[in-house]
Amino acid sequence: MSDSRPRDVQIAEIGVDTQILRSRTWDRLKFEIEYARQKGTTANSYLIQAEHSALIDPPGSSFTDIFIHELHQHQYFQKLDYVMLSHVNQNRLETLKKLLELAPQVTIVCSKPAANALKAAFVDRPLQVQVVRDGDTLDLGKGHALQFAFVPTPRWVDELCVFDPATQILYTDKFFGSHVCDDSIFDDHWKQLDEDRRYYFDCLYAAQSKQVEAAIAQLSKFPASMYAVGHGSIVRYSLSRLTLDYRDWCNEQKNQERSVALLYASAYGNTATVAQAIAKGLTASEITVESINCEFADPADITAVVERCDGFIIGTPTLAGHAPTQIQTALGLVLSNASKMKVAGVFGSYGWSGEAIDLVENRLQDAGYAFGFDTIRVKFTPTEEVLQQSEKAGVEFAQMLRKTQKVREPRPFLTETSDRTEQALGRVVGSLCVVTVKHGDRMTGFLTSWISQATFNPPGVTVAIAKSRTEGWLDHIGDSFVLNVLREDRQLRRAFMKPVELGHDRFADLEIEFAANGCPILLDGLAYLECTVQNRMECGDHWLLYAEVANGKVLAAKAVTAVLHRKSGTSY
Repeated sequence: MSDSRPRDVQIAEIGVDTQILRSRTWDRLKFEIEYARQKGTTANSYLIQAEHSALIDPPGSSFTDIFIHELHQHQYFQKLDYVMLSHVNQNRLETLKKLLELAPQVTIVCSKPAANALKAAFVDRPLQVQVVRDGDTLDLGKGHALQFAFVPTPRWVDELCVFDPATQILYTDKFFGSHVCDDSIFDDHWKQLDEDRRYYFDCLYAAQSKQVEAAIAQLSKFPASMYAVGHGSIVRYSLSRLTLDYRDWCNEQKNQERSVALLYASAYGNTATVAQAIAKGLTASEITVESINCEFADPADITAVVERCDGFIIGTPTLAGHAPTQIQTALGLVLSNASKMKVAGVFGSYGWSGEAIDLVENRLQDAGYAFGFDTIRVKFTPTEEVLQQSEKAGVEFAQMLRKTQKVREPRPFLTETSDRTEQALGRVVGSLCVVTVKHGDRMTGFLTSWISQATFNPPGVTVAIAKSRTEGWLDHIGDSFVLNVLREDRQLRRAFMKPVELGHDRFADLEIEFAANGCPILLDGLAYLECTVQNRMECGDHWLLYAEVANGKVLAAKAVTAVLHRKSGTSY
């Protein structure tokens, strides 16, 4: 449960010449999936006051005013030498602008990708920026010779961590955090944080486990006694345990049976936010996700991931009516290297138009890929509802992936005692359909997969239907029905698998409309055909109907036809 206390800034001494400024909110800060546990959060900033002073990671715009006020009580702005940014985002820029107004002399210390982002954000204002690379140092005096580690991930391509040998504090920014707001500066209650830390990892890093492993290996060279995290309590008492947990969680992601390549670019962070929500749904469904930010990825890396994955999802913003060049390159690599048996997905954000999303969707659709969820289009910033839908889309994609792979799995070999004829007959497959009929006020529908096109001109089909299921229906030449072809990613079949109870309307919970011949059309199906019986043949325990098709329509062009696979020819 969230607290009703107002937002504030908690300050404490955590080491020699070093303070933490915890900008706290007791309510859910944003709609992003990572905040869904609704325990509030802290945006942690750090102030080192040696011979030179440095502020590490000012908070986002939600805390700008209260943070500036509190910082002023502990630091003369005129004597602030450095502002260090572990990463740059739009939310942090407002606070940075206020700081620069009060302390125009400061030098901003950041990675090269972050410097490029700042240059684009401050077009009309020259900045004093010091770009640091992996292994560089910055001496603040009194032993505070800060060491830098460049640890980029697809979501935070500019990520920079800082180690202070004077205090043995490793400033880890996003790594090892949690979204919990409380009064504890340190993690003396770490056992209570297990679920929150795992949820935080799953939301932010499960889809980037490869890069996280590399980052942990790189950070392990520092003899850190505590992790000064960007969110939550400082990791002091559970440092070894949490580091081991991160390694274990990364291994779990690598060991899943199925993997999905999540390729995206994000101009303002909105597409990346949706990508994070989709990834959460996938990882929760035990799918390994390999996230690739196409703006910073090598084409060879994209090709390798696309070739080895079981499915792929592409996310794109729309810039001036087009997809970014990097997305167009990635799309070309996918079309050239990804098997048509892989499941695909498309999402994106836009401001005034969404042509880039349509471009990617149409190219993949024309190439014949099956889609794991309906394309997600987000105008401006994604809402809480959109992010929930995106997470659900990740779950749907995982289900689709399992179904398509199950279809491709070879059946077990026949045993010595099995009836080979029945087993062989069971290998004959057909499209799963529902035949719907209406006589007066009565309607019925029954499943069948024994369907075949019979004639070109006139267009016609044959349908085999069990005698026990059709008594009183389709008994005469001239009777009408609708053949509803089902789609793989819907569960319409369930409504027609059980016997109808007396007084129960099988169609009550289904979305239908009526065809010209008066019979129901299942709108959640893949396609439908309006048919009239032209001939009937009694064939053992079934009737074989030949019907001419008068009209038809595809309802879901991107969906895949549901197919019934059997193990025996003696049952459905």
